[in-house]
Amino acid sequence: MTEQYLLDLHEIDATRAADVGGKAAHLGELSRIEGIGVPGGFCVTTGAYRRIVAGAPALDEDLERLARTDADDPEAVRTLSARIRRTVEAIAVPDDLAAAITRALARHGEQDAYAVRSSATAEDLPTASFAGQQDTYLNVVGPDAILRHISRCWASLFTERAVTYRQRNGIDHRTVLMAVVVQRMVVPHASGILFTADPVTGNRKVATVDAGLGLGEALVSGLVNPDVYQVRDSGIVARTIAAKERAVRALPAGGTRQETVDPREQKQPALTDAQVLELVRTGRRIEAHFGRPQDIEWCLGDDGFRIVQSRPITTLYPVPRAADQDNHVYVSVGHQQMMTDPMKPLGISLWQLTAMATMHEAGGRLFVDATRALATPTGRAGLLDVAGRSDPLVRDALETVLDRGDFVPSLPDPQPAGRPAGQPADPAPIPTDPALVTELIARNEASLADLERGIRDKTGPALFDFLREAFEEHKRILRDPLSMQAIMAGMESTWWLNDKLGEWLGEKNAADSLTLSAPGNITSEMGLDLLDVADAVRPHPEVVEHLRAVQGDDFLDDLPKLPGGAEARDAIEAYLDRYGVRCAGEIDITRPRWRERPGTLVPAILDNVRNFAPGAAKRRFEQGLHEARQKEQEVLARLRELPDGDRKADETKRMIDRVRTFIGYREYPKYGIIRRYFVYKQALLAEAGRLVRAGALPDPEDVFYLTFDEFGEAVRTHRVDHELVRQRKDAFRSYHALTPPRVLTSDGEMVNGAYRRDDAPSGALIGLAVSAGTVEGRARVVLDMAQADLEAGDILITPYTDPSWSPLFVGIAGLVTEVGGLMTHGAVIAREYGLPAVVGVDRATRLIRDGQRVRVHGSDGYVEILP
Repeated sequence: MTEQYLLDLHEIDATRAADVGGKAAHLGELSRIEGIGVPGGFCVTTGAYRRIVAGAPALDEDLERLARTDADDPEAVRTLSARIRRTVEAIAVPDDLAAAITRALARHGEQDAYAVRSSATAEDLPTASFAGQQDTYLNVVGPDAILRHISRCWASLFTERAVTYRQRNGIDHRTVLMAVVVQRMVVPHASGILFTADPVTGNRKVATVDAGLGLGEALVSGLVNPDVYQVRDSGIVARTIAAKERAVRALPAGGTRQETVDPREQKQPALTDAQVLELVRTGRRIEAHFGRPQDIEWCLGDDGFRIVQSRPITTLYPVPRAADQDNHVYVSVGHQQMMTDPMKPLGISLWQLTAMATMHEAGGRLFVDATRALATPTGRAGLLDVAGRSDPLVRDALETVLDRGDFVPSLPDPQPAGRPAGQPADPAPIPTDPALVTELIARNEASLADLERGIRDKTGPALFDFLREAFEEHKRILRDPLSMQAIMAGMESTWWLNDKLGEWLGEKNAADSLTLSAPGNITSEMGLDLLDVADAVRPHPEVVEHLRAVQGDDFLDDLPKLPGGAEARDAIEAYLDRYGVRCAGEIDITRPRWRERPGTLVPAILDNVRNFAPGAAKRRFEQGLHEARQKEQEVLARLRELPDGDRKADETKRMIDRVRTFIGYREYPKYGIIRRYFVYKQALLAEAGRLVRAGALPDPEDVFYLTFDEFGEAVRTHRVDHELVRQRKDAFRSYHALTPPRVLTSDGEMVNGAYRRDDAPSGALIGLAVSAGTVEGRARVVLDMAQADLEAGDILITPYTDPSWSPLFVGIAGLVTEVGGLMTHGAVIAREYGLPAVVGVDRATRLIRDGQRVRVHGSDGYVEILP
């Protein structure tokens, strides 16, 4: 009966993970790979653990308390986890189980030394390694000692670090079980870790070997620095030999101790070059078996290498799938769209179906393949120029890849072909005429009205056929040549003004002041219009108190019951009618819109009520307009004093008129896209509701984990692959732990670029100057717009700002983001509001603490943290 609690390692494979935990399952799989040496041993299964804890009913209450404990309350986690460990360790191992373990030891060598190692069911997972979270004991000798250490391994399921790790990865403590591996001890000359992909850069073709003398505990504990080798294409490409003054050795009677290494050996390599290459070849075979890069623990004994653990490297950023084996260079879409969070599968597929360029998915984010553009001189120059003006970090990352010389093929520019008969010449620049913007907006409105009329009666498979046609119209609007010319006219005139006025007058970012309160900017109007909403709320104290108590999204229904509530509700409803299609991360159709969750806007409304006087929107716009006109007059007057000044002033005046005509339109196409997305979403959610009513789906939002085509098939067949949905939910959760790079190669290398500047004060945080001015204030680190609590004069520090963040801009004094470029939405609106802003500041939300005083240098592109 008790024998079911033990399994030999050679009896185990990946299918037994629920019985033996992640570590033992991997060891069992490793032992099945021909030529891979794995020390023999056995596993005390999770069934034994269940039997043990069943004898302690008090554990259930403590586990229930632990499940309710906040991971950010370390003292509570520490107290509860310690009590649970003491309870588990105090439980006696049943006699029949102890006897079975003793018999297994006799088969393997009763008085030999063993490693006793935890193996939890939430360990060595593809998305969470749990490395080092539970305990391992080395060189344990004798049955009694091994039984004691098995109990300690069971208890180590509740170390403080393991509990916190599970909470942060969304894993329920009550669902995790512990098995224990008892494995023959290897007494090694050297040991260490092999990563079959570079754990720092992500390069899948570079293996990294860390090696030290004696047991690997010295490396894991940080007692010594390892020798480090990097291997690519069967050759060592880099090596660092450390001075190894200490080593951990096994004692004959059990246990380990630190020893001083003989001075003659301290600077000797732990491995020969031949051994390094042999080890990497072994690692590649293990990687091929498991189908993904591995983090491998190894030992080198008298009889060669022994593998004592292999787990997936969970921190690598995934690589987009390609149809060939060629080299590819991918550029992040999220860094251009100011949304670097992961997207759900339906959101990804909708963006792919409606985008002008082919998009590739990896890690829940989208990338474009820039390889072809980089291959030719003209394409390369054009892409680098655009990237440099928008986000210098992207340009630097691309240049870093190009500087290697052989990764991107070098191709000649294509020969210009003759223009087919009847095809017009390249269009002339559009005139500076506001009527063109009016016409473009009218076209977009008409197309949207057609969409709304056409979709009303569409259901079932007919809806999906209709939407595929609608997506083509969507792309036609995006490709509208006049729209593209209007956008480029605004951008090019901005660049011209900054370049020429910098050259002629020494002005930095002159266009920032000249574009204040530019007409027709839908995103800046969104922020100002919320000030008007606050004006409708402010006079009514009971409405203000009602909004302060808001917990959900049904607060609008109760407003008319309050004095002034009907007026406030009408103002909010009017705002939602125009802007309710927006939300943070709006390029993902699955994100809840403000119309769906109006409570998201309440903190911003209350901030505006508190921080502004009535009529602030009109005053701010008029003030910006006045400052822009003053700046224009000043610039033109200074230019006329220069040699050839009249010509320069006339050219500049034309460009000022041009930028003010077209720069506002820069924000409109995105607004049009998001309005269409809301129409698509409403129709798709109606179909999801029908699937729920038909019993094919438990939750309408489960369709967010299907692609558009899979959703259409589910509507046609009334069948949904629930296991696929579950897997995608797990994957989506895991993607939040990944940070997408600006540039990613097909080798998996993450390249984020550098500013390569030396013109900022020591200790300053470097970024990109996108909106002129210098401001000092209190930093408010905000990760979620709905949680913002801002005072006048605060400086907003956040990972990114897409258009939905604009309502917060009216009340702040400056802006710092981790992501962004010169022409991304946050930068455009910061300039229009006159906010000093620096974007692209790496790790700003971690390096700047909420409440610190900071100084933002919007003209020079850096941030100082003040004492």
